[in-house]
Amino acid sequence: MPDRGKPAIIRAAGALLWRPGERGPEVAVVHRPRYDDWSFPKGKSLPGEHVLITAVREVAEETGVEIALGRRLSTAHYYVSDGKPKQVEYWAARPGARAAGAAAFVPNDEVDQLAWLPLTAAGDRLTYPHDLQVLSEFAAAPAATSALIMLRHASARNKKTWRNAGHPDDLARPLTPLGQAQAKLLGQILSCYGPARVISSPAERCRATVEPYAAQTGGLVEPAPTLTPPPDDQDLAEAGPAEAAAVRDLVTGLVTAEEPAVVCAHRENLPAMLRWACETLGARVPAWRSLRKGAFWVLHVAEGRLIAAERHDLNS
Repeated sequence: MPDRGKPAIIRAAGALLWRPGERGPEVAVVHRPRYDDWSFPKGKSLPGEHVLITAVREVAEETGVEIALGRRLSTAHYYVSDGKPKQVEYWAARPGARAAGAAAFVPNDEVDQLAWLPLTAAGDRLTYPHDLQVLSEFAAAPAATSALIMLRHASARNKKTWRNAGHPDDLARPLTPLGQAQAKLLGQILSCYGPARVISSPAERCRATVEPYAAQTGGLVEPAPTLTPPPDDQDLAEAGPAEAAAVRDLVTGLVTAEEPAVVCAHRENLPAMLRWACETLGARVPAWRSLRKGAFWVLHVAEGRLIAAERHDLNS
């Protein structure tokens, strides 16, 4: 049972929005007249809203800038004026391809000023220590990263039921109505990272999972036969050296290219794909390797290194 003595955590999200400047990155800080403070754009999550969508929506509302999320930064924990605990999750972010930049900012009752400042000047302007920590973390690693997203397909028809209904081709097994709704939501969630190359297992359940994202970002789904799941629920490591080598080559190529990519695959091959990606980057494999349907890993890569990693479920 929930502890009725503890107030619920206020959940919020935002971004350290940056752009290239003459002497390095410039970051956006906003002034709130209600509190007379300077901070990074952020705001509360709506009921049932995914945290990534919150971050993108709130930054757009406070700055007028459409953004693409980059690497995850520290989560700030503090108490607001009425004593309730608040948790704010932050990402680095850049103006998206269609963003109008600072010219789109319109002062309002919530935010009346937007300033683009070099890192040192931003640190001098910020009001709160937790924002300074986020700024310091951003400054300690490359500003620009590329995201490799590895996604498990959404909910699909049961394999045994599909076969017993007279459908021998498992690659044709479709999404359920729930899976179709998950795919639509994933289109919005994955779009928070901006457009990317979209690669899918030839299985219908994978292709249908990433089609809404590809349509929303103006891309095409590239089928990758090497991502066909091994037979009889085998792990990829058990499927044979040739099959494993082909998938490893695909993953290694995506990592070394350092270009944004979304790859939709299966429970049987995704753990090995994560391991090979991390090995290529000389990084430790995260402990959270398993994925629910519709969940995904994000590896943020720059200069041949893994700069940050995160994992998301559809309800996080």
